[in-house]
Amino acid sequence: QLQLVESGGGLVQPGGSLRLSCAASGFTFSYPAIGWFRQAPGREREGVSCISSTGDTTMTADSVKGRFIISRDNAKNTVYLQMNNLKPEDTAIYYCAAVARSFQPLQVPPSEWHYWGQGTQVTVSS
Repeated sequence: QLQLVESGGGLVQPGGSLRLSCAASGFTFSYPAIGWFRQAPGREREGVSCISSTGDTTMTADSVKGRFIISRDNAKNTVYLQMNNLKPEDTAIYYCAAVARSFQPLQVPPSEWHYWGQGTQVTVSS
């Protein structure tokens, strides 16, 4: 059973940076496609960025484009989300999700991502 564990969240001032990690384990198929999602209080879960199994294809939401960068290191079974120039509206619980295919577009709804981590809190505040 594929398991995902997020880390790297915390409290940061506006304009600051954080790097989230998503460590995958227990998968028996080839490297899964991974997506990062976030959910703020009272709001629906939204896709932030996703990456293909090989890392050669990525998608990023317009709301974070130019500030967030997704990458992966398959030797470490880990996907990263580098978040720069953070804004208060980036405050949310961030989740990584996986699907057993080489790529899944970001606009695919959360219900179609089959494996989820427990989430990590990101708070942007002065």
